[in-house]
Amino acid sequence: MKTTTFPSLRVEADLREAAESVLREGETLTNLIETAVRETIHRRRAQDEFLARGLRSSAEAQRSGVYHSTEAVVAQLQQRLDARRSGKVLG
Repeated sequence: MKTTTFPSLRVEADLREAAESVLREGETLTNLIETAVRETIHRRRAQDEFLARGLRSSAEAQRSGVYHSTEAVVAQLQQRLDARRSGKVLG
């Protein structure tokens, strides 16, 4: 796979020192930065998908007129959590 580089990044000395202070054995500052960028990309994509699902759900509720109470949703989520914790899997 062909590689490329990120732009040079200037930071204050204390930020660099903080980053270097948390490096794991054998890890480089470059590895840490690459991991941070990958995790941020993943998190932002997940956030975008979450918001898109919420907007679709809102539009469907407005279209259909079918809404669910907070209590019902929380109870269903609690039931699913309890089932997972006990080893049962619910849809």
